[in-house]
Amino acid sequence: MFEKLLKELKKLEQNKISIPVEKDEDGYVDRECPNDECLYQFKVHEEDWINNFKDEAVFCPMCRHEATSDNWWTTEQINFAKGQAEQIIKSKINNALIDGANDFNRKQNRKSFISLKITTNSRKSNHITIPIPSMEEMQLKITCEKCNSRYAVVGSAFFCPCCGHNSANETFDNSINKIKAKIKNLPTIRKAVEEISKDEAETTCRSLIESSLSECVVAFQRFCEITFSTISPETKIKFNAFQNLEIGAKYWSDLYNETYSDWIDKDEYFNLNILFQKRHLLSHTEGIVDSKYIEKSGDSNYKVGQRIIVKESDVLQLIEIIQKIVKQIRSKT
Repeated sequence: MFEKLLKELKKLEQNKISIPVEKDEDGYVDRECPNDECLYQFKVHEEDWINNFKDEAVFCPMCRHEATSDNWWTTEQINFAKGQAEQIIKSKINNALIDGANDFNRKQNRKSFISLKITTNSRKSNHITIPIPSMEEMQLKITCEKCNSRYAVVGSAFFCPCCGHNSANETFDNSINKIKAKIKNLPTIRKAVEEISKDEAETTCRSLIESSLSECVVAFQRFCEITFSTISPETKIKFNAFQNLEIGAKYWSDLYNETYSDWIDKDEYFNLNILFQKRHLLSHTEGIVDSKYIEKSGDSNYKVGQRIIVKESDVLQLIEIIQKIVKQIRSKT
């Protein structure tokens, strides 16, 4: 009676259930970092996933976690596939039970004194496999400058998922875009927090502006460090050298016989120095002015013991100046 059911169960053990995965309109498929601390979702162009990616190593664009290519299914894909597989298995078992019952009934001798008949309330079904749907398209599409693999992300990314390359250009641009978005959305943030507390709104927005100034310097430091190390790998760079304008300028001067003061005008360099010194105060003295700040910045607007003021316009000005310097460095590499 259960022969067909046992055969079907054996088939299910031996054969894999394949669920197709949809790609989006631009040809990208969804992926997710398998690191439980990250779970960053991104997309990879299907052609490059097939032709460029290696089975032994794929990298997370956010945290650079490394894992084999079969570990990058998204949570949504796994849950959807489990549901599809469950329906397929139920359908096959149901059909095998119906066929077994029908075979049993046909073999009964209707003229015998005792006759058995098995009835089922189910009907045979053929489950149609539905492809795993793609998530909505991601606007930021990146092509790796090293291996030419295409991938897409939301927000920012730091590493190529195919080769793990850390692009100084991509990292800098993504960081600057993130800072610009933060400044742009300050009015919305302020309005939302004011509904809770005006004091908290003021504190929150001031903190975001000041942290943005620091993030600009860090983005600049990181770009210069990676780019310089790529051009001159034999040169040993001091720790955080490019957060100090004098030290950083010396590296570029030794390399190109040109430096920051050649790439921006005097007023820009004066303001750049002030903003770098303000960032130094925020990191080391909670923004309280000391004699070193006045000496190094030439800023006559403050006295020792005061606290610096950082405005949204300061952040945007710093972005404009460092982008100008970065453009010059890129033109030489």
